[in-house]
Amino acid sequence: MNIHEYQAKELLAKFGVAVPAGYAALTVDEAVEAAGKLPGPLYVVKAQIHAGGRGKGKFKELGADAKGGVRLSKTLDEVRANAADMLGNTLVTVQTGEAGKQVNRLYVTDGADIAREYYLSMLVDRKTGRIAMIVSTEGGMDIEEVAHSTPEKIVTITIDPAEGFQPHHGRAVAFGLKLKGDLNKQAQKLAKQLYEAFNATDMAMLEINPLIETTDGKLLVLDAKVSFDSNALYRHPDVEALRDETEEDPAEVEASKYDLAYIKLDGDIGCMVNGAGLAMATMDIIKLNGMFPANFLDVGGGASKEKVTAAFKIILSDPAVKGILVNIFGGIMKCDIIADGIVAAARDVNLSVPLVVRLEGTNVEQGKAILANSGLAIVPANDLGDAARKIVAEVKAVA
Repeated sequence: MNIHEYQAKELLAKFGVAVPAGYAALTVDEAVEAAGKLPGPLYVVKAQIHAGGRGKGKFKELGADAKGGVRLSKTLDEVRANAADMLGNTLVTVQTGEAGKQVNRLYVTDGADIAREYYLSMLVDRKTGRIAMIVSTEGGMDIEEVAHSTPEKIVTITIDPAEGFQPHHGRAVAFGLKLKGDLNKQAQKLAKQLYEAFNATDMAMLEINPLIETTDGKLLVLDAKVSFDSNALYRHPDVEALRDETEEDPAEVEASKYDLAYIKLDGDIGCMVNGAGLAMATMDIIKLNGMFPANFLDVGGGASKEKVTAAFKIILSDPAVKGILVNIFGGIMKCDIIADGIVAAARDVNLSVPLVVRLEGTNVEQGKAILANSGLAIVPANDLGDAARKIVAEVKAVA
């Protein structure tokens, strides 16, 4: 689960992390009011969307010469003008794709006098089973390009969760940022605070770019991007309350209500599978047969009839779907339950695209009988290869 920048900063501040003063705003008047609470004389108006590259982004409605989603304002009138430009318009960045995202929230912060910019991030290193803290003296830049062109400027410190954060980790972070004196001490303290925040809230990723050194010798988190392990949200209702569903795909939001793992893709064959590995194999074999999957959807190992029905409806809510492949290997999941869900959903939505179903496992004969006796145009398949060939052929025949 992702959150907005202003939410990330408010969360980090609870752990003692130094961030610029700032306020969220949903309207132009709220943005001006927020700026009025700040000392000034420089204000920063930031579009709040779940995507990076906002400063270099462009608004669809404002033309190519318009400023991006992060703007400096020297007066309250400029704050008002910038807020009016952003709210309700669509910001396109390198991470949003051409569709962009509508800006519904702003973050108005105090300006800062920047002496230097640094980079700092944290994530779970799956290779080592440890938390990795990554730092670089090249903040404010495209970190991927830095990693490619000058990898020696990126330093990674791994922390064993069993051992926890130790003083030597803080020293390694400060050394990686090449900081001395009081700034060195600030970096050590900051690293510990960030580790505590990361661990305490079950973050999956924390990125600070840039972390700045101000002209008066202070380290300040100027921007922050945070995502959380969705599987741990049940332990953090306060974090889950930060979720902004308007930033998510409506189908993915609906899927989460039924505990379905759904991700929309760019293809035209919808997939409903039980098990992530089987889902990946199903998508691969569709591509092998010359077409592309429209989604990743894992109904899990113990889905009910209602859950399967919901999954089917979610797939069909995508207008790009020209056919559906259901591939179920029933262990805990019973094939007759899957079949009941498929029939119920197909009837409810008045199915109008080809449907190929491959069932195998527990109660498979009962499941096949339910499909065969449904009176619906459901094409059975013997195995995964057969299923992929049939759905591709069916879709091409309709086209």
